[in-house]
Amino acid sequence: MTAQDNLRNGGQLLVDSLLTNGADMAFCVPGESYLTALDALHDAPSIDLVTCRQESGAAMMADAYGKMTGRPGLCFVTRGPGATNASAGVHIAFQDSTPMILLVGQVGRGMRDREAFQEIDYRRMFGQMAKWVAEIDYAERVPEYVNQAYHTAMAGRPGPVVLSLPEDMLDDRAPAIPLNRAHRVQPAADPAAMAELRMRLEKAERPVLLLGGKFWTETGLADIKTFAEANHLPVVCAFRYQDLFNNEHPNYAGDIGLGLNPALSDRVKNADLLIAAGPRLGEMTTSGYDLLDIPMPKQDLVHIYPGAEELGRVYHPVIAINAGMDAFAAAAAALEPVHGAWAADTKQAHANYLAWSEPTDVPGDVNVGRIIHMIRDAIPDDGIVTNGAGNFSGFLHRFFRHRDFGTQLAPTSGSMGYGVPAGIAAKRLHPGRSVVTLAGDGDFMMTSQELATAAHHGINLIVVIVNNGMYGTIRMHQEKHFPGRTIATELGNPDFQLLAQAFGAHGELVTKTDDFPAAFQRAQDSGKPAIIELKVDPEAITPTATLSGLRAAAEGA
Repeated sequence: MTAQDNLRNGGQLLVDSLLTNGADMAFCVPGESYLTALDALHDAPSIDLVTCRQESGAAMMADAYGKMTGRPGLCFVTRGPGATNASAGVHIAFQDSTPMILLVGQVGRGMRDREAFQEIDYRRMFGQMAKWVAEIDYAERVPEYVNQAYHTAMAGRPGPVVLSLPEDMLDDRAPAIPLNRAHRVQPAADPAAMAELRMRLEKAERPVLLLGGKFWTETGLADIKTFAEANHLPVVCAFRYQDLFNNEHPNYAGDIGLGLNPALSDRVKNADLLIAAGPRLGEMTTSGYDLLDIPMPKQDLVHIYPGAEELGRVYHPVIAINAGMDAFAAAAAALEPVHGAWAADTKQAHANYLAWSEPTDVPGDVNVGRIIHMIRDAIPDDGIVTNGAGNFSGFLHRFFRHRDFGTQLAPTSGSMGYGVPAGIAAKRLHPGRSVVTLAGDGDFMMTSQELATAAHHGINLIVVIVNNGMYGTIRMHQEKHFPGRTIATELGNPDFQLLAQAFGAHGELVTKTDDFPAAFQRAQDSGKPAIIELKVDPEAITPTATLSGLRAAAEGA
């Protein structure tokens, strides 16, 4: 055997390296700039390659994969326009701390810095929205770069990595080298810090346990449940991480973020000890930085996070614990329980949550809150719900009660258009589970082309569109700040039933709340991707507010 027998081209080395690191799924829009990598994927059938219709959808699917698995979601896009389209998903992955690797075709090395066809300097373009951006100049270094990309995407605070692939580099040949699979490294909880945590818990009168982040496993959550139960702690989940704790558990007190329950807001503000395990404590989780004073919260803040750079970044904790969530949860579960006087108050916190999550009365013949309860009753405990951004999502987050881990996919970055791609990724990864996407009419149309992806690949998710004929969130803010002077928020929508049929999907229209269960059953029985359109009164802008009421309040202010 000669040295030449061991040579592989750059595309083959790339795919070999992905396989070594456990790659089993990738999302792409094909492009001529990475044809050699596509050819290598032809010989790797164990990687399920999902062909998407636009790069933003592909990147959002990769983000959803990363959220569900804890390993980097993979996205292949072409140079220039492909990369710029994909940037929407990269931004989500950055703000949501999701492991992801974006692989971008690039112009040939000999053409760089001439503004060649679709040329962009990706280090400059993605520099502020990725953990690491690199361009691979030599085929022999492909395995090294891929391994570093995996380690970087999963380490500390996870996030996206961008690798630029010059097309001529992909054709170069180099020796194959053996690799070890990259793994997330979890720092252990400092025993002294855990001892101090217990001491502060012993002295506390109004403690709250706050959970967040996508770093958890079922093992870690079982340990954190043990810790919460043993110490009778009220458990709160951060914005769009409601599936980290069974919402029907007697210790569950609700979620913080947008549309916050006033009773829960008071509870967090008046806590004397806040144990924040996993959330970054950003703007959404802290309700616009209102729940905690900056930089010194009046609550004793114990902040546990896997990335040391986030500890003390905005809020100064009394104890900063740099630890992986599983490692912290195991240490917390092993602590001797504290028998505080707050057990009865924890029961009241759960009662407050149950009352808050009961549907409210709203204008019109379709009550989205009641329909959310109907969806919850119609799918198993492990059914997955996804959403993008808009006022419609407030109904989902308030009224849907999560019972299982891994049942919520939503962008903490507030990106519209996320729900449909996330639902497709979830159903592709878990074909045996129910997947329901809730989308606004404006939200849905931003990535509606991916319904073709679902139909093409036989991915049978159900998309429930809340159609009020407007960009509802912006309209709400207009009525609050510029009452009666609305502009640019009205929408002209297609016939969503016909649109579904055009994509080869099933379509339903619901104009009365009680008609929803039958429509949902027909969608489930169709054996196709499905759209269920809800015709909603525009007045029903939130579970408790109307547009006319907001306008009147603003005009009278």
